[in-house]
Amino acid sequence: MESMSLTTLAEEHLAAARVGSAGRSAVTVHGRHDFVLRQTLIALVEGQALAEHESPPEATLQVLQGRVRVTAGEDFWEGAAGELLVIPPERHDLRALEDSVVLLSVGTAG
Repeated sequence: MESMSLTTLAEEHLAAARVGSAGRSAVTVHGRHDFVLRQTLIALVEGQALAEHESPPEATLQVLQGRVRVTAGEDFWEGAAGELLVIPPERHDLRALEDSVVLLSVGTAG
């Protein structure tokens, strides 16, 4: 079995995001492009965003730390630590309302 501490990874990547010029840091924690399930930990400092992009076939976003906003068209969702969003199947963006870490889980057709 393989295990890791998401808490430790979150702390490491948030620290990297705070000193990095892009204000973000990410790592794939499970899966590759040939896997059906891929999980990516993303750390964003307050105010930073992932610009509008296409939605994968199936995805969820779990907030591990902080608060974020996902906007899809005229709809938006604000989530805080412990909350989970099923990402809508449309273009959307992600913005950190405060220093934040999320876990993006994506299902693909394989």
